Amino acid sequence: MSELDLLIRGALVVDGTGAAPRQADVGVREGRIAGVGETDETATETLDADGLVLTPGFVDPHTHYDAQLGWDPTASPSNLHGVTTVIGGNCGFSLAPLGSNDADYIRRMMSVVEGMPLEALEQGLAWDWRSFGDWLDRFEGATAVNAGFLVGHCALRRTVMGDDAVGGEARPEQIEQMQALLRESLAAGGLGFSTSRSFSHRDGDGQPVPSRAASEEEVLSLCRVLRDHDGTSLEFITAGCLRGFSEDEVDLMARMSLEADRPLNWNVFSIDSADPERYENQLRASDRAAERGARVVALTMPILVGMTMSFRSYSPIHQLPGWRDVLGRPLPERMAALRKADVRRALLEGARSPEAGVFSRVADFANFRIGETFSDANRGLSGRLVKDIATERGAGDFDTLVEIVLADELRTVLWPEPPDDDDASWSLRQRAWDHPHTLLGGSDAGAHLDRMCGAPYTTQFLADCLRGRRLLPLERAVQALSDAPARLFGLRERGRIAPGYHADLVLFDPETVGSGEICTRADLPGQSERLFAASTGVARVFVNGRAIVVDGRATEARPGRVLRSGRDTHRLGVADA
Repeated sequence: MSELDLLIRGALVVDGTGAAPRQADVGVREGRIAGVGETDETATETLDADGLVLTPGFVDPHTHYDAQLGWDPTASPSNLHGVTTVIGGNCGFSLAPLGSNDADYIRRMMSVVEGMPLEALEQGLAWDWRSFGDWLDRFEGATAVNAGFLVGHCALRRTVMGDDAVGGEARPEQIEQMQALLRESLAAGGLGFSTSRSFSHRDGDGQPVPSRAASEEEVLSLCRVLRDHDGTSLEFITAGCLRGFSEDEVDLMARMSLEADRPLNWNVFSIDSADPERYENQLRASDRAAERGARVVALTMPILVGMTMSFRSYSPIHQLPGWRDVLGRPLPERMAALRKADVRRALLEGARSPEAGVFSRVADFANFRIGETFSDANRGLSGRLVKDIATERGAGDFDTLVEIVLADELRTVLWPEPPDDDDASWSLRQRAWDHPHTLLGGSDAGAHLDRMCGAPYTTQFLADCLRGRRLLPLERAVQALSDAPARLFGLRERGRIAPGYHADLVLFDPETVGSGEICTRADLPGQSERLFAASTGVARVFVNGRAIVVDGRATEARPGRVLRSGRDTHRLGVADA
C-alpha cells in the first residue's frame, strides 16, 4: 500500500461520536481517513499535534452562502472557524432555478430579506444559470468547503408564476409545474425543500415574499415530492419561530414531515428566561410531532450572536410598529422626521406597544452600546451605553440615542446589550441541548452581512465549553457541531473521525481556540461592507484531506465537494433520521 498523504501524530482525538477524547495518530490517504491509532506508516506530510485537539470538521446546518460562494470560494469567515461543510438554500431562498426575467427580482429580494448588499449581488455573480443543476455545476471543484443546497420555494414559485408569485394563489396546473421543477432540482442534487411563512420576510418592493402566498395544499404537495428522492430533508420558517407556535403551525410542521417522510428543521430557537412560555411551547412542538410519527428539529445557537442596529440601513428596529414608515423614507426626509418631537414620541410609543411583540426585545434603547461613530460630535462615545451618555447630558435615553445618530447622518453602529445573558437563560439552553429534537446551529452566515456575524459560533462555543461556563463536556460539544448535523442531512461518511470517512478535520489549541473581535471589512464586490471575525487557536482545517486553513489563514486549496442528494447523502426517512 502507498504511504499516507498526511499523518497527524499525537493529537487528542475527539471523534464526533460522543466518546471520550483519546490520544491517537490519524492517517489520511486519498482524501479519507486511513486509520486512527498508533501507526508505523510513513507519510508525505507529518504534523506533530502534541498538545492539540483534533476533531471532525464542523457542519453548519443553516447558512446563506448561496451568493457569497460565487465570489468567495472559501466561505469566509466560517472556514477560519473550522466549518468544513455548509448547507444553503434555507428559509425558502435559493438562487436557482432562475427564470429568464427573474434575476433582478431575486437580487432585490435577497438584498432585503437576507441583508446581502445589492451592489455585491449585481457585480459578484453572472446570473447566467437557469436550472438548479446548472447552478450547482459551477461550484464543482471551485470551493474550499463542501456545500449542499436546499431548493427554495420562492425561486420555484417565481419561475412558474412570474409576477403573480407575489400574493397570488397558484392554480392546480401551476402547483404541478412547481412539483416538476422541484423533482428536476432534487434529481440534479438539491438536498431538499425549504419554505417561509414568516411575517418578517419581505421582498425588494416591501411585499411578502412569494412563498408567503402559498396555500397549505401547495406546501404539502411540494413536500410529497421529496418521498421519491433519497437523502433529502425539509427546512421551514414561520411566524411561530419568533413568537411561539400556534396549534395550526404545529400541525402543519408535523404534516409536512409526514407527507415528505423526511425530518423538518426550523430556525431559530432563541431562548430567554424572561419568556418561559414560548420556550416550553417551542420544545413541545417537536414532542407532539414525534407522537404523530413525524420529526421536527429546532435549530438553536449555543452562543449569543451580537446584532447591530442602524437608523440608516435595514435592521430589526424596522419591524417595530410605525418605524418602517419613518426609516423607509429617503435619508434627508428621514433625518428631518427624526428631528421632530412628535415623530420621536410616536416611534417610542410603537416600540413599547403590545403590537411590537417579540421585537420589543430590540427596543431597550438605554442599553444600546455605541459602536463605530463618524462625526466629531460623537468622538469618544464608542463602547459606551446610551443610558450613561443620557445621564451625563441630562436627557432622555431615546432622545439621546436619536441625537447621536443624527450627528452621524444615521451611520452610527449600535450594539444592543443582550437581554438574555443571564444564568437562568443559560440553564434553559443547557436543558434544550439535551432534548432529542434540538440541534446546535443557525448561524445565518452569508446573510445579514452588515448586522450580525454568526459564523464564529463554533469556536466561541468550544471556548465556552473549555474555558467558560463549561455547560457541555468537549466530546458532546464536538458531536453537536459535527456528527449531529451530518446525521440530520444524511451526509455520507462525514462528521466523524473514523476509518473510511472523508478527512474533514479541525486541529486546534484548547488553550486559545476562540473568535477574534468582530470588525467591518469592505471586501465584497462593489466594496460593500460586511462584519467579519477571525479565529484564534485554529492550527489547521482540512477538507477532504487538504488544508484550507493554516495557522488561522486561508490557503489557495479548493478541495470542497458539491454535496448532491443521493450521491453524497443516504436515505433519510423519518424512521431513519
